[in-house]
Amino acid sequence: MTRQTPLRAIRGMHDLLPDDSARWQQLEDRARALLERYGYTEMRTPLVEQSELFKRSIGEVTDIVEKEMYSFEDRGGDQLSLRPEGTASCVRAAIEHSLLDQPRRIWYRGPMFRRERPQRGRYRQFHQIGVEVFGLTGPDIDLEVILLTRRLWEALGLTDLRLELNSLGDSAERAAYRQQLVAYLRQHEAQLDDDSRRRLETNPLRVLDSKNPDLAEIIAQAPSLIDALGSDSRAHFEALCAGLERAGLAYEINPRLVRGLDYYNRTVFEWITDALGAQGTVCAGGRYDGLVEQLGGRATPAVGFALGLERLLELSETEPPPSIDAYLIAVGEQANAAAMPIAEQIRDALPELRLLCHCGGGSFKSQFKRADRSGAKVALVLGDDELAQQRIGIKPLRAPASDDPTNTGPAKSEQSKTEQTSVALDALADRLPDFL
Repeated sequence: MTRQTPLRAIRGMHDLLPDDSARWQQLEDRARALLERYGYTEMRTPLVEQSELFKRSIGEVTDIVEKEMYSFEDRGGDQLSLRPEGTASCVRAAIEHSLLDQPRRIWYRGPMFRRERPQRGRYRQFHQIGVEVFGLTGPDIDLEVILLTRRLWEALGLTDLRLELNSLGDSAERAAYRQQLVAYLRQHEAQLDDDSRRRLETNPLRVLDSKNPDLAEIIAQAPSLIDALGSDSRAHFEALCAGLERAGLAYEINPRLVRGLDYYNRTVFEWITDALGAQGTVCAGGRYDGLVEQLGGRATPAVGFALGLERLLELSETEPPPSIDAYLIAVGEQANAAAMPIAEQIRDALPELRLLCHCGGGSFKSQFKRADRSGAKVALVLGDDELAQQRIGIKPLRAPASDDPTNTGPAKSEQSKTEQTSVALDALADRLPDFL
């Protein structure tokens, strides 16, 4: 039989291998614990939605909808898309299941899909954790979601992130500003690149977000949206800034920060790093007070953010805990037969223990090598003689994570760190934790 050519993952989509999954779990667990402390509850939405959901929310003339969505027609003729972001799905679900009768604090996590050019920090399947808050209008909730992100950076040990803010005002203010901006850009139309000329006709605010260095001077001299804010929008933004200052959180006002989604209004923000090259935005969000109504619900104020897990993991230097605590070795016919039932008894007695039971036979020496390679802290050694005496050996494979020098008991002695200790099987649950 001819050997087939191996298949590979789709470009821009990556396998999460076992050695990496512990770091992902650690980050997700820390984020979940923090969000629960703030009173947020988790929502999970489908990966596939009607394409119309994203056209109506993100905007038909955005790069995401025009160029990047994975869209297709299913066998029933429905136009569907893999979700490119999480907010629209959360809003759709909140409307569909009547969750907007009171203020809601919701969070989500999972993969998103955009057909972008793969590069460092940017993938075609990427993962986000996001927060959405419905039913609260004031700058205090904007402040809360930003302070929440700061606390997450502290939990992850990240120190090289900076916060940028802007206000997009309300729809009328933005419409008036758009006219000013278009008039200004028309004066420099010959110097604009093709992408910016196209945006000038469809979504001129996005010209401000251009990464073309040749346009930097033109963009820097453009009218400022903050100058076009009315009294209510200005008061909202100033109250947010004052709250950040009281909380001791440094920020920078960036009048060119517009975000890439059409549904934002008033507050927008980004957390940015210089450690990841061009893809420096780690977390971004803002208010979207009109989106619920735009998607068929009653008018409901809202604010949220999303953060990219791949980028956070690149920045984080946290080491995951070992995946295995103990490795059970069995040598001898009787011991091999009894090993699996004994492993189950140990798991019953110590529910938090991560125990790997050796399978596949092999010599005592080869099993010990596998135990050491597993990363386990101890090997549990069961032979026919130990089984006959209802005992089991505990062999430390590496030093305990933290040693208390005041503890002079046998499990913490210098001798016990390297030598095998024999204990009664019925005492193992009490003795084993001392070796971990």
